[in-house]
Amino acid sequence: MMGGQSDSGSSVKFTHPNCLGCLIYPQAKYLAQIIVMGVQVVGRAFARALRQEFAASRAAADARGRAGHRSAAASNLSGLSLQEAQQILNVSKLNPEEVQKVVRAKERLDEELKIQAQEDREKGQKPHT
Repeated sequence: MMGGQSDSGSSVKFTHPNCLGCLIYPQAKYLAQIIVMGVQVVGRAFARALRQEFAASRAAADARGRAGHRSAAASNLSGLSLQEAQQILNVSKLNPEEVQKVVRAKERLDEELKIQAQEDREKGQKPHT
């Protein structure tokens, strides 16, 4: 306090004169509160997602259990679950007509592969001019 002036007329009140910490502390407090609230929001969202994933996993396990041991054995043998096979082949439900279409399509593709292999062998045997 120079020249007998008091700091009662200043708009900023310090707990300690010339203390920078007294000026920064309120901002740091608000920043810490914002960070804590953000962590809480992210934590709740993560917990909710974890609960949903756990419920979906449980539902899938229950569905596999209902499918029976034969279906599980077939999944292990082929490396695909029934749902994966249906999704790949775009078959919504198991009925003989849809499955037979898939079988015929597979046979047609096998024939085309044989034709291409034969053509490749013939090209390889012809003399180059």
